[in-house]
Amino acid sequence: MRRVRYTSRRGPLFLEDAPVPEPGPGELLVRCAAVGVTLPVVRKVTEAVEPVPLGGEVAGEVVAAGGGVSGFRPGDRVTGLCFGHGYADFALLHHSMASPIPDGAEAVDAVALVRSGLVALGALTAARPRPGETALVTAAASGVGHLAVQLARTRGAARVVGAVSDRAKADFVRSLGADDAMVYDDDWGDPVDYVLDAVGGELLTPAVDALAAGGRLVAYSSGGGSVRAYDLMAGARTVTGFQMARVAREEPELYEKWRRELWDRFAEGSVRPVVHGRFGLSEAAGAHEVIASRRNLGKVVLVP
Repeated sequence: MRRVRYTSRRGPLFLEDAPVPEPGPGELLVRCAAVGVTLPVVRKVTEAVEPVPLGGEVAGEVVAAGGGVSGFRPGDRVTGLCFGHGYADFALLHHSMASPIPDGAEAVDAVALVRSGLVALGALTAARPRPGETALVTAAASGVGHLAVQLARTRGAARVVGAVSDRAKADFVRSLGADDAMVYDDDWGDPVDYVLDAVGGELLTPAVDALAAGGRLVAYSSGGGSVRAYDLMAGARTVTGFQMARVAREEPELYEKWRRELWDRFAEGSVRPVVHGRFGLSEAAGAHEVIASRRNLGKVVLVP
C-alpha cells in the first residue's frame, strides 16, 4: 500500500510503499476512501521534534477486524479517528473510535462532518446556549468553524456572527446561514452572549471583550493566550476550555450521543459539511499548505 511520511521536522512529505497492517485486538482495518486534513496534524509536521505518524480522521470500508471487535464486520462503512498512519490506502482504527456511515452519506461527508462536527458540537454544548441568544464563531470558515456556525442555529441562536481572517471568506460564511461576517480587525459590533473561539493567542482578548455581561467564551484551540481575571469579574464573564479527546476517553456515551445528533442534523439538512478541496495522497503537501495558509473554506480532504 501507499502511505505518506516525513523524516525530518517541516518535511518534506513523501509517498512510500509499506505493508498493509494487520488489525490487532479491538482494531479495524479500513480501506481509506477519505482522510481529513487538520491544523493539529499540519502542526505536527512543522513543530514536532521527532517525526510522528500522520493520523487523524479517516473514512472507508472495513476489510478485516481483530479479536474482540463488536458491532462491525467486513464491508461496513465507517469513519473515526486513527492514531497511527492515517494518510494511507489502509489504516487501523480502534472500534471504540469508529462510527457507522449511514446510507446516503459519502466518505468525504463523513470525514468532513464527524470529527470536526463533534468538536463544534462539544464546544457549543460547553457554551450552554439558550434560545434567542447571539453567537460569535471565530475561524468561521474552517473545518470546525463552518459547522459551528450552522450548529449554533440548531441550538436556538437568534443571531450568528462569523469572524474570519480574510474578507474574501465573508460571503462563504454568510452562505452557511450566518447573519453577519467580519474580519478580526473590524469593529466587533454589539456584544454577544457566547463565543466559540478556535484561534486564541492575540485574538483571545478581543473575543472576551466582545462578550455581553454574563457572556461565555469556549476556547477549543491550541493557540494559547491569556485573560485578566478582572476582565472576567467586571462583566461576570466566563472562559471555558474544551477538549474533544477528554470526552471521547471519559464520556463515551456522550460522545456517541453527539455523533447521532450530527447524523440526524445531516439527514434533515440543517447541517451540511463543505469540502474545500480533494487531494490525492501524492498531493498531501499541497493540502497541508492550504491549511497552513488558512485559505480553506470548509474541510480539506485526501482521497487515496
